[in-house]
Amino acid sequence: MLSLRSEGLYCERGDFYIDPWKPVPRAVITHAHADHARRGMGSYLAPFYSKNVLKLRLGKNIHLDTLPFGQKYYIRGLALSFHPAGHIPGSAQVRLEYRGEVWVVSGDYKICPDGLSHSFEPLTCHTFITESTFGLPLFQFPEQNTVFGQMETWYRRCVLSGELPVVLAYSLGKAQRVFLGLHKKGIPVALHSTVWETHEALRKNGFGLPVAQRWFARKIPAEMPVLIAAPGAARAGRFLPKIPHQLAAASGWMHLRGLRRRAGYEMGFVLSDHADWNGLLFAIQETKAEQVWITHGYSDALSRYLREKGLKAQTLETHFGQHDEENE
Repeated sequence: MLSLRSEGLYCERGDFYIDPWKPVPRAVITHAHADHARRGMGSYLAPFYSKNVLKLRLGKNIHLDTLPFGQKYYIRGLALSFHPAGHIPGSAQVRLEYRGEVWVVSGDYKICPDGLSHSFEPLTCHTFITESTFGLPLFQFPEQNTVFGQMETWYRRCVLSGELPVVLAYSLGKAQRVFLGLHKKGIPVALHSTVWETHEALRKNGFGLPVAQRWFARKIPAEMPVLIAAPGAARAGRFLPKIPHQLAAASGWMHLRGLRRRAGYEMGFVLSDHADWNGLLFAIQETKAEQVWITHGYSDALSRYLREKGLKAQTLETHFGQHDEENE
């Protein structure tokens, strides 16, 4: 059904690529993160709920068609459909069916609902292509509500000490989770200009996000005390206001305390848009797949584990997971 070419995952029957990393005539896109949705494709087919962020990131004049979740699109007898991946707002798995054989490309995904994205939908298939960003047993993440409780405590501590709390979070997905989680706790959150533009694109696409305050680099927020959610690039001193502040990061990688210390963060919050070890195993088990292809992250380790459990598993060398921000 699929093969790996220099441009990406190719479906010969439908003559298209899924999340290609080189320009191709026809691209099927799982979600709008930069390693999965790239410029230069002749045409794009994507989930409906990613429409506005794709145009924001790739250009408003791209040739883009969209499908709602679950609706089948037929190409020479091949049925293609998008299904929720739970990774970020608008993210999808791609289900392909031809003559009774089913393949599923997961893109990126997480199992636990986040209150914003459409929740992950397990799909039965013969072959499952999965990510493995956190594919080691040591990666077992706390519940989201626990993390937001920790973030609230830190925020109030910063307020008492007269410091501005700044959370670095990827501009698409993670930052909106931080905003919504703290908004529900009554904490005012201002969004870095880049994050705010993405926030507005998601609002226009039907996601129930409240109106947010926009923050421009180096400006002192109009509303104080406030927490700022900013992309990873804002950690450079020239982007932050010249007032006392504390810098934190929201990422699954904050599970590794040594990494947090080396990065120089005052706080690290374990909040990931990817499945942890148990989530990966759950998703794979639910597919009942006879064959599993594993991309980026700890793919070799997960592949060995699955083979020991009797599954046909192999790794794929892809360009996925190559981000310019700490967005995991």
